[in-house]
Amino acid sequence: MTGHSPEIDEHSGVETTGHEWDGIKELNNPLPRWWRFVFWGSVVVAIVYWVLMPAWPALPGMQGYTKGVWNQSDRDNVFSDVSAAKAERAVLGQKLMSLSAADVLKDHELSQLALSLGESAFGDNCATCHGAGGKGAKGYPQLADDVWLWGGSLSEIERTIRHGIRSNDPATRTTDMPAFGRDEFLTAAQINDLVEYVTNVSGQKADMAAVERARPVFEANCASCHGEDAHGNREKGAPNLTDRDWLYGGDRATLRRTIFGPRNGVMPAWGARFDDATVRALAIYVHSLGGGE
Repeated sequence: MTGHSPEIDEHSGVETTGHEWDGIKELNNPLPRWWRFVFWGSVVVAIVYWVLMPAWPALPGMQGYTKGVWNQSDRDNVFSDVSAAKAERAVLGQKLMSLSAADVLKDHELSQLALSLGESAFGDNCATCHGAGGKGAKGYPQLADDVWLWGGSLSEIERTIRHGIRSNDPATRTTDMPAFGRDEFLTAAQINDLVEYVTNVSGQKADMAAVERARPVFEANCASCHGEDAHGNREKGAPNLTDRDWLYGGDRATLRRTIFGPRNGVMPAWGARFDDATVRALAIYVHSLGGGE
């Protein structure tokens, strides 16, 4: 038998493969020389990689993988890097805890390290609620101002971070605003009058007749925490009502909602999650945001 002669394309003079689609015939052009060089070069590199580096999983029924001549392990490298970072952080932690927070601020190098560590921990764990730079949000205190329910000194900030507010930590600080409406301690009319009273003491225009009716109600139910002058009490975490810095808002509807049934939010206790050095660094960072005392 004689072989079938390949068909030659009359336009290009190149033989065809015999494949045809819609009248278009495929030319049997050779691959470009550069492409073949790249292909075979890749094969050589792959073989060298297989020899030098971990590459092949073990056979069925066996564990592990080929180790390679260099015995390279990214897992071991990461473990080594993490161990080195922990060791370095332990040294920093010892320095931070050997001094008071106030003394740390006097050491420029140490304070910069603390701020760096604190900023990182804040961004990963605190900014979700308090916002970038501690700007706060509705229901979450702003940390960059000078309004503090429990005190804004370094020691008080550290205590709050470590033990939280209304948390499950045994040393947490807690205070609960009564639900005057929901628990029927006050009538709806008395609550409306109290709204006018708080509106007035915060420097806003209010119904003065309602303010006068609310005065004895405030003294009997609110002054024990907020003070007779409504300036608040840090020992009890009671806010100052005479300013216009509101956690949830100072409009009448929000004030009525707060008096009727308060939120009594929770600040987590971070002492069980963070080591002492991180808590100290966080306190220093929060204090540096501008509102620390």
